[in-house]
Amino acid sequence: MSVRNRYYTGPVSDHFDGTRFLNPAGEPETDRSFADLLRWRRSAPDNRWPVAVGVTPVTPDTRVGGLRVTMVGHATLLIQIAGLNILTDPVWSDRASPFAFAGPRRVTAPGIELEALPPINAILLSHNHYDHLDIATLQKLHAAHDPLIATPLGNDVIVRKHIPAARVRAGDWGDHVEIAPGAKAHIVPALHWSSRGPRDRRMALWGGFMIEAAGTLVYFAGDTGYGTGNIFRAIGERFGPVDLAILPIGAYDPRWFMAAQHCDPAEAVQIMLDVGAKAAVGMHWGTFKLTDEHRTEPERRLVESLTARGIAPDRFRALHPADAVEFSPSGPTGN
Repeated sequence: MSVRNRYYTGPVSDHFDGTRFLNPAGEPETDRSFADLLRWRRSAPDNRWPVAVGVTPVTPDTRVGGLRVTMVGHATLLIQIAGLNILTDPVWSDRASPFAFAGPRRVTAPGIELEALPPINAILLSHNHYDHLDIATLQKLHAAHDPLIATPLGNDVIVRKHIPAARVRAGDWGDHVEIAPGAKAHIVPALHWSSRGPRDRRMALWGGFMIEAAGTLVYFAGDTGYGTGNIFRAIGERFGPVDLAILPIGAYDPRWFMAAQHCDPAEAVQIMLDVGAKAAVGMHWGTFKLTDEHRTEPERRLVESLTARGIAPDRFRALHPADAVEFSPSGPTGN
C-alpha cells in the first residue's frame, strides 16, 4: 500500500521523491532505526543536568535601527534588524514534546517573557520537531501579534491545522519570502530531517534562513549536521560575506548517532568560516537536554575550537538566555 504525504504534494525534485524529502545527494543518511535508538539509550551516560538554571529575563527595545540579537533559549532568538522584529523557532512551553506531562523539560526560563516581546513582524520556522515548532507558543504569538510565518514546504499545513488564520508562507530551498518591504528571508538547505510522529518522517521540509535587510545578512542555520560542508560553502558563494551567523552548537553526542543531523562546536566554527561570517553566535544548547553531553560542554568546546584555530573568542560566542548582543561593522558588543 502506497504511503501518502499528509503535508505536501508537489513535483519530484532532487530532494523530494514524491512522498518524502531528502538531504542533498552525497550527504550522510539521517534516518535511524529503532535498534539504533535502543543502542544509544542503553549506552547513554548518567549525565544529569541541573533541574533549573537561574535566568533574569530582559525587556527588549520596541525597535532597533541596526542589528541586535537576544537569546530566549534553545533555538528561539529575537532578531531585531532595521526596525523589524523577527523570532526564530519560538518555544516558550515548559517541554519540547507533544505532551505536557512528558518529554524534555526546559532548565532555563525564557530570556524574554512572552508578554514582554516587542511587536513581532515575522517568525522563521526551520522544521517541525517539537523543540522548534511549538503550537501552543505559535497560538499565543498569533493572538498577540499576527506575525507572518515563513517556513519550508509542508510545515504550513501543520500550522494552519491549529491556527487556520495564520499568515504562513511556505517555500522550497532556494525560494524567498518577503517579510517586509525591502526585507527577505531566503530558505536555504540544512542537513536534518522532520517528523511530528512515527508515520510522517521527512514528509515536511527542513532548512535554514538567510535574512536580508537594509544591506545586512543574517544566517539562521536551524538544525543541521555538517556532512561534506558543500551546502555551507554554496551558501557562502551565493550570498557573499555574511554579517552574522546563528549556529547550533549542542545536542551532538553520541556522534555515531547525531553527527549527520547535529553539528558539534568544531563543525559550527567551520560553518562560520564556510559561509564567510564576520561574527557568529551559538544556539541550541543548555535549555533542553536532548542528547548525552553535559549542559556546559558545548560552550567549553566552542572556546577550545576557536583557540585551536587562532580565532578571537568574541567572534563566535555561545549565547545564554537573556544575553543581548549588538552587531556593528566593528564587531559585536553587548552583555
